[in-house]
Amino acid sequence: MQARMPLFTPVLLVGCFIIMVSFAVRASFGMFQIPIADEFGWLRSEFSLAIAIQNLAWGIGQPIFGAIAEKIGDRKAIVMGGLIYAAGMVLSAYSTTPAEHQAYAWLVGFGIAGTGFGVILAVVGRASSDDNRSMSLAIATAAGSAGQVFGAPVAEWLLGMMSWQNVFLVFAGVILAMLATLPLMRAPITASRTDLEDSMGQILIKAFKDPTYALIFLGFFSCGYQLAFITAHFPAFVTEVCGPILAGSMLHTIGVTSTSALGAVSISLIGLANIGGTLAAGWAGKRYSKKYLLAGIYTARTIVAALFIIYPMTPMTVIVFSIAMGSLWLATVPLTSGLVAHIYGLRYMGTLYGIVFFSHQLGSFLGVWLGGRMYDAFGSYEQVWWIGVAIGAFSAIVHLPIRERPLGTPNPA
Repeated sequence: MQARMPLFTPVLLVGCFIIMVSFAVRASFGMFQIPIADEFGWLRSEFSLAIAIQNLAWGIGQPIFGAIAEKIGDRKAIVMGGLIYAAGMVLSAYSTTPAEHQAYAWLVGFGIAGTGFGVILAVVGRASSDDNRSMSLAIATAAGSAGQVFGAPVAEWLLGMMSWQNVFLVFAGVILAMLATLPLMRAPITASRTDLEDSMGQILIKAFKDPTYALIFLGFFSCGYQLAFITAHFPAFVTEVCGPILAGSMLHTIGVTSTSALGAVSISLIGLANIGGTLAAGWAGKRYSKKYLLAGIYTARTIVAALFIIYPMTPMTVIVFSIAMGSLWLATVPLTSGLVAHIYGLRYMGTLYGIVFFSHQLGSFLGVWLGGRMYDAFGSYEQVWWIGVAIGAFSAIVHLPIRERPLGTPNPA
């Protein structure tokens, strides 16, 4: 009788650590919006475009790094991603024009792709047993939220002691240091006979011809829009709107004495709440229909975002919103990646999920860029917020017709 594979393997632990560091740095970029704009006298849209390009590059790079990992090995792909990520941070630290920041954002985005979900979730998925896969993907995803918990507060703390340029250099050093854990990551290739018979080109053709794959692709767009917009603009949004009323808030009793601190705390709370939400999604994904769980999550996000913008913003509504949205934040990732693995197999999961993730990053690009452009045009984030509410409702709907069976399985009688 075959021994039961443990849930926590070296592959999962190292994968969690790499995603945590990568996402801690990524989640902190919203904290640099105001310091960089104030130093150079830029419009809000200038640095927003750099973050938007970073998200677009992440999306473009995700299937590329997924294919690289499947051709030359996971660890080599991660090393490439880490080196590119660190190089982008160093070059950005010495940038003095919007064009330079926007150019080097391509490197940062590709670096995130090489150290993020596409590569890590694929290797974790292949190294997990069928019984553990849903929860393993959820744990790896939750690790990204753990990075978000301390990424923004650490950035704010460092900005209190040094220039934003030096913070970028510190983050570059941390990214390089995380690569020292890679020798522990050695994942077996777990694939079925059908997976091994199909080449990458054949499975891509099958997926592209399948309407379900298109629906998954379209449905992931709003996730990227909402998450990237909030990560990039929410700290500045909170700083400006809550400033006049923070002084009388009870949050002073827990040490939140500035709007900058409240913005950092809000991003941290989103990450903290998401740990529980993502683990719950992994647990539920093993027991219930993934497509209906995804539709439910997008519906809940739509309601939470609409209520937040309808009611007047106060420090306490910021806290409540952060916890509510955080519980739904990355809960879509283990379900979407698990759906791809379930329908199309494990052998080329990195590439297939990477292509789906490109839709997520198209949404991210639009959310960040449109946030900056509409803020400069109208002096408010309200219009771009309502766009996010609308496309969230769209994602809830498009998940319903998904055919949740392995490709080639006949329809039930």
